[in-house]
Amino acid sequence: MRLRLVLIVLAVTATACSAGETTAGGDAVRSGDGAPPAVTVAQVEQSPVEEVPSALDSIDQDGLPAPLIERSDLQDGGPPPDGIPPIDEPKFLRAGDVDFLDDNEPVLAVDVDGDTRAYPVQVMIWHEIVNDTFGDVPVTVTYCPLCNTAVGFERRLEDGRVLSFGTSGKLFRSSLVMYDRQTESLWAHFDGSALAGVLTGTELARIPVQTVSWGDWLAQNPQGLVLSRDTGASRDYGRNPYPGYDDINEDPFLFEGELDGRLPAKERVVGFGLDSTPTAVRLDPLLEQGVIPTELDGRPIVVWALPGTASALDSASVDGGRDVGATGVFISEHQGRPLTFSRTTAGFTDTGTASTWTVFGLAVTGPLEGVQLQLLEHVDTFWFAWAAFSPDTRVLPRE
Repeated sequence: MRLRLVLIVLAVTATACSAGETTAGGDAVRSGDGAPPAVTVAQVEQSPVEEVPSALDSIDQDGLPAPLIERSDLQDGGPPPDGIPPIDEPKFLRAGDVDFLDDNEPVLAVDVDGDTRAYPVQVMIWHEIVNDTFGDVPVTVTYCPLCNTAVGFERRLEDGRVLSFGTSGKLFRSSLVMYDRQTESLWAHFDGSALAGVLTGTELARIPVQTVSWGDWLAQNPQGLVLSRDTGASRDYGRNPYPGYDDINEDPFLFEGELDGRLPAKERVVGFGLDSTPTAVRLDPLLEQGVIPTELDGRPIVVWALPGTASALDSASVDGGRDVGATGVFISEHQGRPLTFSRTTAGFTDTGTASTWTVFGLAVTGPLEGVQLQLLEHVDTFWFAWAAFSPDTRVLPRE
């Protein structure tokens, strides 16, 4: 298994560049050959490269603060820095112009101040990082196939620096390690902390990302933007380069830490509360029950799952994987009153008003129509990764 994955990861680095148009921010142009018009978004200018020691060269060299990890904690994933090429100039399509996604395909849903975008996993699985901007908010959207985790971050630090991220080619606890182009510090994709380099100890602000089906996202966001396959790289988009990796009986790739034996290493969980009360909700019972209520920091929380989203890491094609559903984690109250939910064939309903809610936490019919629940930052991931970054996590439902 490990040799096969090494060969796959090395194959991911093979790049054949193709020409693509660049336009002014927000403008749409016809790409030719009858293709739908591409949309580019104005990007916030990134900060200049700094003349400082690089953690890419060595995490404990002179001139750098003490790293948060040992050198032995970093594993060589195979590719060199940016061998898995991030997307630095993203191009988008209007949702109605997309013709390459099946209804059950997973997409990463991001909403910043009402600006909604979808990042197809069939693209993210080959690039892992997109440096993007929502209005004046510079954002990085990331996806790590090996830990099956999507996380979004703000790229502007409290000191005003605007960072641009790339793939380092290294792994930490079998998770993507990013580096910033300004200081070449190393960052954990899982929680956005700087592990080594001049920015050691800095933490990026995380933004919520939901992994949902294309059909569900399109239904709620018909005017939204969708990351295009026009990336400047030649890839077999739609094919999964990690077939069979979503197998509960397989070991995680290049994970050298101690596994938490409470659950199988690659059981799927929904993790949230990383900075307060880490909580892992087991996906299989969640899919069966539909809704699991709990509390976080004294507030009522609902965790729910809706069938209809394929696993990107199961079969040879991204759309051919088993149904692992889409999840959401929300504060389950309206105007200070807690709400109690159950799943229906149409989505979800609250027992108090019988309003109907989507997987995105939006009420679409009933007395509460138009109400949007507050989405909490969470991850759909494998147990080994969540437990490695939050060893004191609670597990729900309890046996």
